[in-house]
Amino acid sequence: MKLAIVGVGKLGLALLEGLTKRGVIDPRDIGLLDANVARAQQLADRFGARVLTSAQLREASRIVLSVQPRTFPSLVESVAQPNVGYISTMAGVSLATLSRRLGTKRVVRAMPNLAATIGRAQTALTGPKEAFDHGDLDFARSLFGAVGDVYELSEHLFNTFTGMSASGPAYAAVFAEALADGGVRMGLARPVAQELAAKVLIATGELLLARAHPAMLRDEVASPGGTTIAGLQALEAGAFRSAVIEAVVAATKRGSELGKDEE
Repeated sequence: MKLAIVGVGKLGLALLEGLTKRGVIDPRDIGLLDANVARAQQLADRFGARVLTSAQLREASRIVLSVQPRTFPSLVESVAQPNVGYISTMAGVSLATLSRRLGTKRVVRAMPNLAATIGRAQTALTGPKEAFDHGDLDFARSLFGAVGDVYELSEHLFNTFTGMSASGPAYAAVFAEALADGGVRMGLARPVAQELAAKVLIATGELLLARAHPAMLRDEVASPGGTTIAGLQALEAGAFRSAVIEAVVAATKRGSELGKDEE
């Protein structure tokens, strides 16, 4: 068995769906382990994977730990296996903590986001020399590279990456909802407003990638004395940019707190 996924919540499911849709790993080579056995069985039937017991984890070459950090201590005894490489998606849990609790230095930290389901994820990776030597880091790179872009970062930047990129889709969703609400407030039908908001985000992302700085796009859209500059002034009055910055800061700090809980 090439891969076992422990925890098939939102992130574990996103990875499973992305991997199987794109044929990265044969679903018959993927095992699932979750506290909710009925859910694991449902997903196994849906994707063609198989449900595992804790004892069967020893059959896996590598194990993805996609669980909440607070549940990790109670799982350690059942998931710790000899001669296995681990890939953790747990926010805030350091390489040192993973290594100490699992009894191996074959540990990789990965932080993807929900866009793995559509092949557009951004995933940060980091790992020690032992993970590189055993091919675990390369495996993680191919795993997450098949469902989006991979960024190898120093571990001290992981919580920042989590607070910005991994949490970013939620921030963008709040903005899209507010944008649609504004359209509805001014007379657009809700379905039309929501579709427009989503397409604005998609198109804007593509436009931003073609420019050196977001301000360039802002200035292209905001003509002197026009409608856009009036809207931008309202955003500034509402401290929009400051609120977004503070969201990233708060999420980054929370990631640090989660890590300290597990030390």
